Amino acid sequence: MQIVTANRLIDGRVVFRDADGRWVESFAAAAVLDAAAATAALEAAGRDVAVRLIVEPYAVDVISEDGRLAPKAMREKIRVSGPTSGSEAAAHAALSRAA
Repeated sequence: MQIVTANRLIDGRVVFRDADGRWVESFAAAAVLDAAAATAALEAAGRDVAVRLIVEPYAVDVISEDGRLAPKAMREKIRVSGPTSGSEAAAHAALSRAA
């Protein structure tokens, strides 16, 4: 199982490709794909790179962890949880508490 992620060019935020091909900030909204569908999604993401919507799209392996999907790699777990320092981290934490 994989998801496709990138960074939004305008603000650098981590984004995930949803089932409708949109880039969303919510990991939970990311489309979960098999390898062939992830390859097709990456090809489609190339068009978003060309129009400078996103940069560096790539597929991420995900696993089921305690009944929920989670990235397999530690790097991706950090990216999903948001910034790790500074005012951006505080803003992210505040948004998480408000949800």
